[in-house]
Amino acid sequence: MDRGDQVSDSSLVSMKKVEIIIGGEDLHLVEELLTKARVSGFTIVPNVSGKGHHGIHEGHLLFNDMHTLDMLFTVVPEDRVDPILAGLGTLFDRHPGVVFVSDVWVTRKNYFEQYAKFPR
Repeated sequence: MDRGDQVSDSSLVSMKKVEIIIGGEDLHLVEELLTKARVSGFTIVPNVSGKGHHGIHEGHLLFNDMHTLDMLFTVVPEDRVDPILAGLGTLFDRHPGVVFVSDVWVTRKNYFEQYAKFPR
C-alpha cells in the first residue's frame, strides 16, 4: 500500500523502519547499539540467506551460530535514525554488514516511542 506523503487514516503515523544484516559474530554489537539508541524494541531474524557481493550465503549453521548472517529490524521515530546510522557507519568500517531504511506507517505511535530498558 503506497500512501506517498499523505496518510489519510488518522490512526496511522509515519515512522522509519531500519533493517540491518550483520554476521552472527557481530550481532551483539548491533543489539548494544540499538539499546544505546534507546529504541523501544527490535526483532532478530537468525540465519538469513541471500546473494550479495560475496556470493550466495545459505542460512544454515555450519559450525555454530557465529558463522551465520542475521537480520535485525526496528521501527523508530525519524529523529532516531541518524544516531543509529552513525553508529552503524562506525561498525561497518570494521565489520561487514548492510542497512536499509524505509518509510512505514504504524498504529500506536507511543508504542514505538517508549524507551524500554532491556535487561542485561
